This record gives sequence, structure tokens and C-alpha cells, in this order.
Amino acid sequence: MTYLRPEFRHPDLPVNDLGYTKKNYEGAISTLCAGCGHDSISASIVQAIFEMSIEPHNIAKLSGIGCSSKTPTYFLGNSHGFNSVHGRMPSVATGANMANREMIYIGVSGDGDSASIGMGQFVHAVRRNLNMMYVVMNNGCYGLTKGQDSATADAGSMSKKGEPNPFEAIDLASVALQLGATFVARSFSGDKQQLIPLIKAAISHRGFAFIDVISPCVTFNNNPGSTKGYEYVREHLAATGTVDFVPMREEITACYPDQTSEEVTLHDGSVVHLCKMDNQLDVHSRNSALNRMAAYKAEGKILTGLLYMDADSQELHENIDTCKKPLRQLDEKDLCPGAGVLNSINESLR
Repeated sequence: MTYLRPEFRHPDLPVNDLGYTKKNYEGAISTLCAGCGHDSISASIVQAIFEMSIEPHNIAKLSGIGCSSKTPTYFLGNSHGFNSVHGRMPSVATGANMANREMIYIGVSGDGDSASIGMGQFVHAVRRNLNMMYVVMNNGCYGLTKGQDSATADAGSMSKKGEPNPFEAIDLASVALQLGATFVARSFSGDKQQLIPLIKAAISHRGFAFIDVISPCVTFNNNPGSTKGYEYVREHLAATGTVDFVPMREEITACYPDQTSEEVTLHDGSVVHLCKMDNQLDVHSRNSALNRMAAYKAEGKILTGLLYMDADSQELHENIDTCKKPLRQLDEKDLCPGAGVLNSINESLR
């Protein structure tokens, strides 16, 4: 099997303002499970960047560890990329951003990568208002290590072991709002009509733009009672020379108008109730966003769309008054101006 896409494309594919087709924004062929919501998010990122006519080499994509953190391989193959260790993507993104403020930074993480081992990193990237788009592909489980509940799994949700989760879920969108994120949104992986505009808005935003995307896991959110389920097939494997089987699944999609709601059935038969926007929500008020999210949660519903945006946001470079020239372009004379300059700085601090 090859993980490279075929070079051939139809000669009449549409082009953007740069003369590029979507081929210029694609990556390798995905190795995630068929029907995974993460692939839908990758496709939305490709479509958004293509439509925005951004040069791929002006983008840096960064990730940590997990199914979600594999996805940068599958989009923007002509962009810069760095796959860091578990939960440490925000530090790498901060360092890269400080060195070169002219790049567009896309951070991709998961609910385990950000809400567990990387929570300490996540919160500081938020409070510093690092200029980047931070996408969490949120499936509520650890897909690479057999589907244990993650920190975003709802209390009472049933794991593959058949045991209910005893802990309250961490709501990363609420955490981001409370820590001062200047752009917060939530969407569903199968709703490209909503997700693509949110990605465009997040990339255009000056400051930390957070998108929490609910993304069903086809392997560990499937029905254990089904003869096509992962658990059933493992129990009925031949004893010799047989590998685990993950069944093919259809992508879960949802498309519904603003100011409405829709029930979406996941692979395990459970239902999430998505609500698109709210006429009582003031997207320029943190309190309004937090209150409306809490009101919907109390009814067992999930509010999606743009939840909050600060149009007057000042990103990290503005807050700490760094030089306009990217640090990576500074030479020795700029970095070491001499003893006279150092003495004047010391005198100003006495």
C-alpha cells in the first residue's frame, strides 16, 4: 500500500486566486480508520485554505501525539510541519511563533493531548493569546491506546469495557473562554458547511483562535452488540496468524440551518443533540457565551458555531512589544548591540 496520492488530476479542476488547485493543499493518503471524523476535519482545513488563496509555504502546522496529531500528514503537504511529543505542541508553536511572526500557525491536537497531559501547555498558550488557530479533534477517547475515556468524555458515558465514566468532563471551550481566549468556536466534523467558515475566521483572527470539533471515533464509538463491532470480531478471531479487524464505517455528516438543532446518532447508537447558534448569544460577551453553553448543557444539548470573538484582540507580540522584524532575521549586531546599550538598559532599571 502506498500513502502517496496519485499525481494525476483532472485538467479542468477549479483554481484559486493563486492559480492553485486543491491538489496543492493536500497531503498523504490518510491511514486513519475509514469514516473517521478527523479526516472530515482535515478536508475542511484543505478547503478553507484553498478558498483563502494562502501560499502553502506561509503556513506552519504543528501537532502532538494521538490520532488527531497524525492528521497534519494528510493535509498541506507543501507547508512546514512539526510533530512534537505528547501534549507539548503549544510550546513548540510558541517558540516558532516568537522566531517568525510572519507565518500562519495551525495547531492540531486531541482531547487527550490537550485536556490531559498537555493541559498545562494549553492554558498558557491561551492566556498569552498566541497568534494561531488551535483545533481540537474531540472524540472523548484515546483512539491509539484502545479507547479509554479521555478527560472530555461525558460523565456516565460507557467505555469499551462497559463501565460508565465516573468523572465530570472537561469542557475545553469553556476553559478557553475563562482563560481569555479571544476566539472560541465549536463545531461537528461532519458539518463542513459550518466548519469551513469557522476555520477561515479563525485563521484571519489576530490572537488565539480555538475550535473544539466533535469528531466521532468509528472504532471505539461503535456498537459492542453488533457482529461488525470491534469487540465482537476480536472475540471471534481465529487463533493463529490473524490481526485485529476494524470495520469500514460511513462518515457521519450533519447539515442543518442556523437557529435550529439536530440529533446525530453516533456509531455506538448514542445520540448527541447539536444546536447551531442561538439568538440570545452575544458573541462579543464571554459571560453570554459561558451562560448559553451552560444552559444548553443542562438540557443535554451542545451549542455549536462561533461562541465568542474579541474584535480588538492584541496577540502575544503586541502584548510584549517585540520588534517588528522576525527574530529569525536578526543578525549579530541586532542581538548584541554592545556594552553601551546594555549599560543604558541597566541604568533605566535602577
